[in-house]
Amino acid sequence: MTDGTGVWLYAVTDDGLAEEDLGGLTGVAGEAVRAVTAGGHAAVVGSVPLEVFGEEPLRHNLEDLQWLEATARAHDAVVSALVRRGAVIPLRLATVYLDDARVRDLLDERRADFESALTLVTGRTEWGVKAYGDRRALADAVAEAQIAGSAKGSGTAYLLRRRAQLSAQESVERDAAARADEIHSRLVRQAAAGRRQAATDPALSGRRDWMVLNGTYLVDDDRADEFAATVEELGKEFPGIRLELTGPWPPYSFAGVERTSP
Repeated sequence: MTDGTGVWLYAVTDDGLAEEDLGGLTGVAGEAVRAVTAGGHAAVVGSVPLEVFGEEPLRHNLEDLQWLEATARAHDAVVSALVRRGAVIPLRLATVYLDDARVRDLLDERRADFESALTLVTGRTEWGVKAYGDRRALADAVAEAQIAGSAKGSGTAYLLRRRAQLSAQESVERDAAARADEIHSRLVRQAAAGRRQAATDPALSGRRDWMVLNGTYLVDDDRADEFAATVEELGKEFPGIRLELTGPWPPYSFAGVERTSP
């Protein structure tokens, strides 16, 4: 645009988006959101001031955790409202283009990508599963597994247990990783797709727990209860590992369309 504003992208959906679907929705700058259409798809966007949301100001503002949290909440509120309407491809925070024409170019150039992504997420929702390890409980569980079947009443029982405990303490990182791998593998089999993400930064989460798995899973809506039951079963199966299920979320992890240069 030429008036000091840019175009913030929230999501892409089909071009059947009606004006009433966007009524009352406001975005990261308090702006009314609108649709830009091309290539059989609609991009839900908002006009934002470049003095705040331009490339250089954004770089600075994204380092302000309070500003980042407020902006992320406003962005997600728009995306979540759209998800309630139907399948959408959420775009990541801070996807900004200079004008509507460049948004239309994006829709035309990435038409096949958007079509594939919409097919993938239709009828499905994202769920998050985080696994936290308790070092002491995990070491004890591994030690018990190592001495299982031994003659606990014999004179060597204490030595066997002590040796197993020391060995488990030394291998606790490896054992936790192996359990996280198994949990992720089992959950992927219950989902349409799954991804392992980087552990959440404690500065953002405010938690100091030892995170051994940060997974996101795209689950069929009619199998959500089954997926949740699997998470509960896995939590009981692996002593020393605590599982935390969150969701449902818009399918950010499975949009498959990264930001391109404006």
